[in-house]
Amino acid sequence: MSTRRCVCPGSFDPVTLGHVDIVTRAAALYDEVVVAVLHNPAKQGTFAVPRRMELVTASLPPEVADRVRVEAYAERLLVDVCQEVGAQAVVKGLRGGTDFAYELPMALMNRHLTGVETVFLPGDPALEHVSSSLVKEVHRLGGDVSALVPAPVLKALRQI
Repeated sequence: MSTRRCVCPGSFDPVTLGHVDIVTRAAALYDEVVVAVLHNPAKQGTFAVPRRMELVTASLPPEVADRVRVEAYAERLLVDVCQEVGAQAVVKGLRGGTDFAYELPMALMNRHLTGVETVFLPGDPALEHVSSSLVKEVHRLGGDVSALVPAPVLKALRQI
């Protein structure tokens, strides 16, 4: 029997508790989850890509850490990443209708290009308002983001 593998893509700049929730739940559905840290080399993020990868790894619950692989990709189609790692699906978390409206055309294009399916998981309603961008902005302006990010991320944010 072949390994059931999915890709959870994102910039993860930084990883939030919403991301961790989706990756953890994807690990319950698939044998292996590849967290694809996608980045644009022309853009400077808050955290360098290797640091983002470290933070994702450090934020994973121990019970799924051995089934999650974190890799970085730049200037590549997501479907090409899926083919390279042998993933049967893309798993995306949805916070609400706006996310669905944004993600659906990409899911349909990915299926059109290579047949890879996208599985949408509803996000935890308690984290519906959480995004990496908002976390960075709230933190930058002195707000408390401790309930929105894993402990390693909070520590890293406090060091910048």
